[in-house]
Amino acid sequence: MPEIEQPSSEPVGTLPDQSLLPPPPPAPPAPAASPAGNSLWHRLAAGVVVAAVVAAAAGAGIGWSLARAINPHSNPSPTITQPQTNPDAPIQAARPNTGTLDVSAIAAKVNPAVVDINTVVGSGRAAGTGMIITSNGLALTNNHVVDGSTTISVTIAGRSQAYTAHVVGVNPSADVAVIQIEGVSGLPTITFTSSSTLRVGDAIVAIGNALGQGGTPDVSQGSITALDQTITASSGGSKAERLTGMIQTDATIYPGDSGGPLLNSAGQVVGMITAGQVQGFRSSASNINYAIASDTILTIVNQIRSRSTNPAIIYGQVGYIGVSAQTLDAATSAQLGLNVSSGALVRAVVAGSPADGAGIARNAVITSVGGSQVTTIDNLGTAIRAHKPGEKVSVSWVNQSGTHTATLTLGGINP
Repeated sequence: MPEIEQPSSEPVGTLPDQSLLPPPPPAPPAPAASPAGNSLWHRLAAGVVVAAVVAAAAGAGIGWSLARAINPHSNPSPTITQPQTNPDAPIQAARPNTGTLDVSAIAAKVNPAVVDINTVVGSGRAAGTGMIITSNGLALTNNHVVDGSTTISVTIAGRSQAYTAHVVGVNPSADVAVIQIEGVSGLPTITFTSSSTLRVGDAIVAIGNALGQGGTPDVSQGSITALDQTITASSGGSKAERLTGMIQTDATIYPGDSGGPLLNSAGQVVGMITAGQVQGFRSSASNINYAIASDTILTIVNQIRSRSTNPAIIYGQVGYIGVSAQTLDAATSAQLGLNVSSGALVRAVVAGSPADGAGIARNAVITSVGGSQVTTIDNLGTAIRAHKPGEKVSVSWVNQSGTHTATLTLGGINP
């Protein structure tokens, strides 16, 4: 399949526009493949409408329910993953182990190391999936699952309580995050294998917290339909990211599956579920979807764990101001009667966020953050990411009444 890059039909900015979240369908069918020209790549976190896969519900708890039927084949019984004995050692890829796909056996093997991630973003909530990578509670997920969160809560299979977690490090450009679940030990871990062994047509299994429902992870089977794909993914109103080297599959996935494992027939992780194709913002299920390759993940995870000086990595949670935005163009500026030629046009503001408290509203144009000029949505993201939660930052914006400046205390959680 040729390289795919779908522009978002909605504004892109720094935070999801949670007002766009559709109501959960009672029993959504798997969607049919559709022309790429009408599609949007959504990040798959529930409660956040995305060209990627997170699930969130603004101002409400997440109680969506869905049971996906699976038709397991017969045969192999993969070995059970044991807790990693040395959690400080670099994460390694195991030798590939292939065989007949047995979905039930794979789920039984991997589910104990798959966690539900629930976050608070402004006045809304979001949900996604994570994978335990060390026995002392390091977990892997997508950056967009935890981006802009003020709290992170993790539910572990077989444990009744929810655990607090914090961000260890993120690589936003690759949509990878490592979080630390607090107060845990002796956890089962997932096993990686190299994504270089994959071939189009290989059978795979996808596991995740579909629609943010929690409980036993949802399981779907399918096959690899393309390799080394390039897409542009966004979370509703959030900043778009160009993701390369992606694995394309036809397994059925839903918002909330973001951060979940893509597995081979031996239950080894070959990728992380990240984005799906949808037909506008009323779609939920997707059977054209993308995962970050395990080779990419392992490189970034081990860089984060070793505190690499890679400039793409941010340690701890970055601050946020609570807006979704898009780059201002001349036509829009004239239409809105704004006396400004460039900047980040605010399309939505999260209630209770720093931006909301400062009086920044829809159709304002942010022109500087922390002394850095903002001319595009990319400038805005760079300027915000340069600061940590709790920092006081000067923000200037223009609206129909003139130019304004205020000092905002950035939101987010500290490591």
